[in-house]
Amino acid sequence: MSEEPTGARPAPGMPEEDGLLAEARRLLPDVIGLRRALHREPERGRHLPRTQERVLEALQGLPLHVTTGTRLSSVTAVLEGTRPGRTVLLRADMDALPLHENTGLGFASRIPGAMHACGHDLHTAMLVGAAHLLSARREELAGRVVFMFQPAEESDGGAADMIEEGVLTTPDGQGVDAAFALHVTTRFRAGTLHLRPGPMFAASDRIHLTVRGRGGHASAPHLALDPIPVACEIVQALQGFVTRTVNVFDPAVVTIARIEAGTTTNIIPATAELHGTFRTLTPDTRRRVRAGIERVARHVCAAHGAEAAVELYEGYPPLHNDPVFTAAVGQAVAARLRQGIVHALAEPVMGAEDFAYVLERVPGAMAFLGAGPPPPPSRNLPDMHSDRVVFDEDAMITGIAAHAAVALHHTSTPGG
Repeated sequence: MSEEPTGARPAPGMPEEDGLLAEARRLLPDVIGLRRALHREPERGRHLPRTQERVLEALQGLPLHVTTGTRLSSVTAVLEGTRPGRTVLLRADMDALPLHENTGLGFASRIPGAMHACGHDLHTAMLVGAAHLLSARREELAGRVVFMFQPAEESDGGAADMIEEGVLTTPDGQGVDAAFALHVTTRFRAGTLHLRPGPMFAASDRIHLTVRGRGGHASAPHLALDPIPVACEIVQALQGFVTRTVNVFDPAVVTIARIEAGTTTNIIPATAELHGTFRTLTPDTRRRVRAGIERVARHVCAAHGAEAAVELYEGYPPLHNDPVFTAAVGQAVAARLRQGIVHALAEPVMGAEDFAYVLERVPGAMAFLGAGPPPPPSRNLPDMHSDRVVFDEDAMITGIAAHAAVALHHTSTPGG
């Protein structure tokens, strides 16, 4: 990826672009400029004042009804078409991660301990680009488009707060009919779109287990009740529980990522704490895994005479793409952009996404936007949440145009 915004031409051998792709390419230098400004000054969490200000500035002059959030520094912009039609929501998340950047880019983060390592800076810039593109085509737009700029995807579910503040209802009282979002990844070649019907992202729930034993001297474990081997046995038992009781075609992932116990080498502690996560794709498996974790922890502790305190915290729900809308996305992008852009995603991702809160209420889809180098792909290429991830900015051409294609298709098609 070049250090300067160039708006590179199509690759050799590719046909010249017209329509939405060509319009998105003309917007690319400004979109790259916004993306890099956001990347230099990443903000985390619910309150993103600099990010919000830049988005508002970038939307100035467009025929939009713009509002900001009260619980968090969100931005909602509504574009009204010139005739009645359906309403589609396009979403971008805006927050960064608690990570020190090590990319060496000339526009790397200037904020210690914060980095746009998940591509939310690209998401935000692409949606601004789509707002410009669709505003220029307002005469052919039926219905309306809601542009949802959301904080707190990486922390505590800003999508849920924006829903409570009314992002799914337009100023004239109309409800959103469908929703669409993109997520960049270096797993796929830049400018390609990857999606699947049904399960796309997993539910993400947190585990906090405390094993209560009895402290004592390390030289006399028989006089104490050591919680550490009990905690280790729980970790192993949880892996067996998953592999032997959960259907492989409706999977679950249980990970204990942190264990805390003890203060020094010659003291058996009284307690050991285990922290982790479990990921599931369907509500039924989510319930069964939750019950199984509690059962395993309590019974392993009971077998050793220890006690278990089990705290399981519900996180984001699973994200399911509506099959009908997902098919329409693929058709719209292929028809309005170029054949060969859309690819089927073979399997879901066990990561989590709070766009799931939106898709619990309206039909819609999330797709991956490839932002990696040409094939063959490298398994060692840094991707989302890496301090070394570098996304190909030219992928934003497809992202801008795909947002526009989905909006134009959905708002003008009876029944979506």
